[in-house]
Parts: sequence; structure tokens; C-alpha cells
Amino acid sequence: MLISYTRITQMRILFTHGRTYCSNVTISANCEIARYGRLGQIDYAREIFDRLHEKNIVSWNSIVSCYFHNNQPKEARQLFEEMPERTTVSWNGLISGYVKNRMLKEARRVFDQMPERNVVSWTAMIKGYVEEGLVSEAESLFWQMPERNVVSWTVMLGGLIQDNQMDKARRLFDAMPVKDVVAKTSMVGGYCQTGRLTEARELFDEMSEKNVITWTTMISGYVQNHRVDVARKLFEVMPNKNEVSWTAMLMGYIQCGRMEEALELFRAMPFNSVVACNAMILGLGQNGDVTEARKMFDQMREKDGGTWSAMIKTYERKGFELEALRLFSLMQTEQVRPNFPSLISVLSVCSSLASLDHGRQVHAQLAKALFDTDVYVGSVLITMYVKCGDLVKAKSVFDRSPTKDIVMWNSMITGYAQHGLGEEALEIFQKLSSLGIAADDVTFIGVLSACSYTGKIDEGLEIFESMKSKYLVDPKTVHYACMVDLLGRGGRLKEAMDLINKMPMEADAIIWGSLMGACRTHMNLEMAEVAAKKLVQLEPRNSGPYILLSNIYASKGRWAAVADLRKTMRSQNVKKSPGCSWMVIEKEVHMFRGGESRPHPEQSLIMGMLEYIGGLLKEAGYSPDGSFVLHDVEEEEKAHSLGYHSEKLAVAYGLLKVSEGMPIRVMKNLRVCGDCHSAIKLISQVMGREIILRDANRFHHFKDGLCSCRDYW
Repeated sequence: MLISYTRITQMRILFTHGRTYCSNVTISANCEIARYGRLGQIDYAREIFDRLHEKNIVSWNSIVSCYFHNNQPKEARQLFEEMPERTTVSWNGLISGYVKNRMLKEARRVFDQMPERNVVSWTAMIKGYVEEGLVSEAESLFWQMPERNVVSWTVMLGGLIQDNQMDKARRLFDAMPVKDVVAKTSMVGGYCQTGRLTEARELFDEMSEKNVITWTTMISGYVQNHRVDVARKLFEVMPNKNEVSWTAMLMGYIQCGRMEEALELFRAMPFNSVVACNAMILGLGQNGDVTEARKMFDQMREKDGGTWSAMIKTYERKGFELEALRLFSLMQTEQVRPNFPSLISVLSVCSSLASLDHGRQVHAQLAKALFDTDVYVGSVLITMYVKCGDLVKAKSVFDRSPTKDIVMWNSMITGYAQHGLGEEALEIFQKLSSLGIAADDVTFIGVLSACSYTGKIDEGLEIFESMKSKYLVDPKTVHYACMVDLLGRGGRLKEAMDLINKMPMEADAIIWGSLMGACRTHMNLEMAEVAAKKLVQLEPRNSGPYILLSNIYASKGRWAAVADLRKTMRSQNVKKSPGCSWMVIEKEVHMFRGGESRPHPEQSLIMGMLEYIGGLLKEAGYSPDGSFVLHDVEEEEKAHSLGYHSEKLAVAYGLLKVSEGMPIRVMKNLRVCGDCHSAIKLISQVMGREIILRDANRFHHFKDGLCSCRDYW
């Protein structure tokens, strides 16, 4: 049966149309697979792939790439093995996928096994080595390449520059058959990052073709090497400037602290990008202009995580801890995901304020983002928990850390020392030594402090003597200060003075301050006057020596001498830091100041609690120690003054607000006085509560009428 020519033509059209339709469907599906993969929606991408009737090589390559892009290399390899056919592009995608997931051994195995390689295969493998810092392996492979293109040369050049091998990079650059603007710009940047600005400028001036990246690289090089004025001259003659160029120049002024010029340039910018605004917030903050920094923050219409981080960092650095926490809370209210720097800043604030609830919250967020196993983060977390008085949690973080550096060991040793747990601190130190980890000078500050706080004089002397001979660490001034404190606390004042006189360096204020504190404890007026004289010479504006000497004079009833000291302080404009305490309840910081100044909003309740526990303390035999009041007044008035010390106000508030069974945590900016120490011990007994007090020097854990310091502080 013969088919007419017309019918044949119709069938051909129908067949071609059907094939085109199927082809278009596949192309469209491949695009969708790639798009969903880039968006991280791997399930949608897989669904489209599975429903596709006609899968071509591009379909398979796309879905394999999707899994690699979403950090699922195992699934990607499984799909690769299922592919009905593979091309060199498929094998190259496998290499690139492994490189992207930092699995270089697997990438190299594929590279060695693939049936046919092209220049892309070689370049992908070299790029993987470069990105992991294995420049020598990259270079070895580069010289084995049968053929190279401009990308291969540029990748290898970038690797040498990244490794600061500029002489070798120059030889490779000279050997390049084609030197495009990318390669030349890379060389300019490499010279700049190694401080070779003359060579960078020579190459820059020789370039017949420069793009905006080239100009910005040269300007940034001058900025990074503190040649801001030269950078500005080049910036002024730059033919075309983009956002990065303006920001680079702005950063130059900010880094040099030249904020007036930075502000002038910022106002002249045709667009104030988020990055530029963030830099200005940090710059203003570093310059001490926190109010202007916040004003800029509030005026920004668009903010990113870096904006919030910059403002929180500014508050943290400048001592505005409460504002930092408030801003962090606002950040969460507005559902802005905090970035790593902001979380670290908030942890530092939590350490300063001892805000345990906020600290736990940040820890949870770090754990969720898988940052908690990082060594640096671990050290910061340990410090936070230590300063919040939760040693159990600090030790838990320490034990769970897969890797520990010396900073983490030091954090744990210092933590135990501050809490008066000398045995535990020495145990950690011994474990550190047994593992062959080299102790540093900070380690010995923690160990010697632990001995000092717990009265382990002989152990402290032995460790101090072995620092250089056994551990190869030269004792510094701070270590001598620890030893003076150790001997002074133990009443061995003459030995402490002898050690000061034998020191190979001049004694500083910390050392004389340690001796002064010991003189106050042991009422050695003669030596106290010597130490005070030295302290006044070293730090004429420091009120510490005047106050300590006043304490000694007052305890001996020498009120005329106290009056003379106060007169000297007024004439020298020396002001005493006012004592204050604080505590955190339900993520809110409550401040307390002694002497009835600036009362707490719930002062009447606090006074009622103080009156109640005052009666219980009297029944338990407590009598206020008037030697801790510096005024020449009657005993009854002294007792009244002692009753208003800030730490007592805080403890009273804690008794009102902190649930039974939970420890009351109080922080004080100065050293706790002896009378308050005695009173809080008794309060812990009569009220049946655990009280944790962090003063300027250490922690005191009060429970059942006892203190962890064993009255040795």
C-alpha cells in the first residue's frame, strides 16, 4: 500500500513537533532542577527529576550537582553511579562537587580514575588544592598538565599569591603566554598584601587596561599599609568608582581613627551601602561616640546581621552592657538571626554581667549553628559559665570539647582558682602537664592564683621556682604579683617584701597593691605606709591605696590621719569608685548602690526584708564589725551604714525574688568587705539558701553558714 507524499510530510511534522515538545519539557525541567538546587530546596528538585520521563545527560548532571551544592555528597555519588551514560562533563562535576565539599581525597581519586581528562578536569583539581592551602600539591599537578588555558594559569597564580610566595608568583606571571587584566590585578593585590607597594604601583602604572577592581585593589593596598593620604590621591583620579571603591577608602580613614574625614567622605558617597554604614557604626564606637553610632543605626532603613553585630559590639567594647543585652533582645523580637560575631559579643556581655539565662540562650543558638565545637567558642563559653558562677556547666563544655587548646585549659584552671577550688585547679594543671601540652605564662597566673586563694603557700613556692627550670617560662611581673599576694595572704609579709626587693624588674602597681591588701588584712601599718607611698607615685589618681590606708587608720581609731588622707584625696582630685552590686532576674539586670543613694524601685520591700533578716542574724549572734566603716561615728551609726552595703541590698532582693532551691547570684564591682562576708554566711544558714557572690577578685559560694573561700580572701 502506497502512502501519499502529503501523508509522509504530515507524519514528519508530527514526529518533529513531538520530539521538540519532549525536548522543551526536558530543558525546562533541567532548569527547574538547577534553580531549586541553588535555593536549597533539594526535595523539590528531586521530585521534578523523578517525574521526568525523558532524562538526558544534562538532567543527571544537574541533579548530581544539586546534591553536592546542598552538602549531600553521598547521595550525589549514588546518583552518579546510577547514570546510564557519563561524559567528561559528568566526571568534572563529580570532582568539583567533592572540592566544594572539601573532600579532596575523594576528588583526587575520581581525577585519577576518570577515563578521559580535559583542561577543566585538571583546573578543578588544582583549584581544590589551592582552596585548601595545599599549594605545593597544586603546583606539582599544574606542571603535569598536558595543556593549559588562561584560567589554569590564573588559578595557579592565585594559589602562589595566597601563600605569599610572591617571587615564585612573579616567575609564573612572567611565563604566562597571555596576561589578562585579572592576572595583573591579582599580582597587584599580592604585592600589596606582602607590603611591596612600590612593585605593586609599578605594575599598576604599566597596565594599559585597568578596570574598577584594579583601581580598588591598589587603593585598598595603600589603605592596608596605612598610606591613607596616597590612597585618597589615587581615589580622586579614579575614572569610575563603585560601592566597593568608596567603602575601601572609607575603611582607610576609619582604621586610622580619622573619623572627621571618614564622616565627610561618607556624606559625599552617592550611595550609603549597608556595609559602609556598618563600618561607620564600628568606627564611631571605637572613637567613643556611642550616641552617634546608635543614631546612625536607628536611621538605617535597611539593616543586615552585620549592622546589629556592629552596634552590639560597640556597646560591649565601651561598657554599655545593659544596652547590648537590650539590643540583642530587640534583634530577636524583630526575628533577625544573630550572626557569629554578635553571639560572641553577647557572650562577653553575659560574662561581665553574669547573666546566666542570656548566656544559656546564646549557647543554645551556637549549638544549633554547630559552632559550639569550635575551640575559640569553647573557651568563650567556659569563661562565661565561670563568671556566671556555674562551674559544673563550664566543666561540661570543657569535657565535651573534641579538641582543646591552651586557652581552654587556662580558662578552666583560672575558673577553679576564682572559685577557690585550688585542688581542682592543680589537678587540671597536672593533667595538662601529663599530656605534654606546653603551659604558658597565663597558665601560671591561674595556678599561682589558685594557690594564693586557697592558702597553698608551699605548693605555690614550688611551682614558682620550677617555672623556668621545668616549664621554660620566664616569670613576669604578674607572676611576682601572684607570689606577693600568696605570701601576703599567709601573713608572711617580710618574705613578700624581700621578694619585691629581689625582683629582676621594677615592681608595678599590681605588686604594691597586693602587698597593701595583705597589710590591711594583717594590720601592718608600717609596711602599709611604704606600699601606699609607692602606689601614690605610680598611680596618683587611683583611690585604692588611700582607701586601704584609711581602713587601717580607721581600725586603729586614728581618725585625724583618716581626715588628712581624705583632704589629700580632695586636693589631688582623687575620687573613690562607688560600690555597687547587681543581679539578673528573669533576664533583667537590677542595680543596687550602698548608702541609700539612688534607691531600687522596690526599696521598701528590700528594707523590710533587711529588717527581717537583721532580727534573725542578731538571734544567731551576729554583731556588725564597725572597723569596715570609714567614718568617725558612733557604733550604732556604723551598724546602720554597714546594713546598707550594696551586696546586702542585693541579697535581700534575691531572697524576695529568686525561687526556693535556686542559688542567689550577686555581683559586686569592689572587693566584698569583711562584715558583709560574715553577714552573708549567716544569712545562707538562717534562710537555708545558697548565695553565690562574685566580687572584684573572686567568687564566694555561701551555703549552710560556710563560704568556699574558707574565710581566706
